[in-house]
Amino acid sequence: MKYKRVLLKLSGESLMGDHQYGIDPKRLEQYTDEIKSVHDLGVEIAIVIGGGNIFRGVQAEASGIDRVQGDYMGMLATVINAMALQSALEKGGLYTRLMSGIKMEQVCEPFIKRRAVRHLEKGRVVIFGAGIGNPYFTTDSTASLRAIEVQADIVLKGTRVDGVYTADPEKDATATKYSNLSFQEAYEKGLNIMDMTAFTLCQENNLPIIVFDMNRPGNLMRIMNGETAGTLIN
Repeated sequence: MKYKRVLLKLSGESLMGDHQYGIDPKRLEQYTDEIKSVHDLGVEIAIVIGGGNIFRGVQAEASGIDRVQGDYMGMLATVINAMALQSALEKGGLYTRLMSGIKMEQVCEPFIKRRAVRHLEKGRVVIFGAGIGNPYFTTDSTASLRAIEVQADIVLKGTRVDGVYTADPEKDATATKYSNLSFQEAYEKGLNIMDMTAFTLCQENNLPIIVFDMNRPGNLMRIMNGETAGTLIN
């Protein structure tokens, strides 16, 4: 395996599958199969999942909700998704731990770095919910920070598209895909890979990122085998 310990970042929207909102059980099942196939080969996996299928903090202000309050609501949405993913993974035969940036002892452990690392070493899939526990930070920032804290080899950002393009491929038919980018190139070209806080964290800590299509079966395994699937930023 090319990587020993990875942090997988999933968007909340991806859990909707073909639905308009909420969680699609088929998508959960597909993700479980992908994650289990890699885990069975000895890869240590941490996961951060967004909450956009339920609530997005950045949309709260438009509806008159205070930004800080809205961000906390978004964090709670990520915990709902994390619990659903945890349930699916355990149904698939994996041992998991859900760790939260906000204390809620009945459903998840508080995030403690050493404990998270120990869970990974014991072969448990660790899911990080509730962001970093503070408003104004995205789940991309959470993914970068947690990856650095648990000393992951790479951040794998699973999206709906198969990498980073010169423009939005869903809107521009002439958009071409990058197979490889440096952090500096991505910054100079203004490519919207992650928010700037998350991106800078990865750059300053020499933590590579792969943006890939998580919805295409086998892509996660291809990355583990060192094959080209998506765009590598390093």
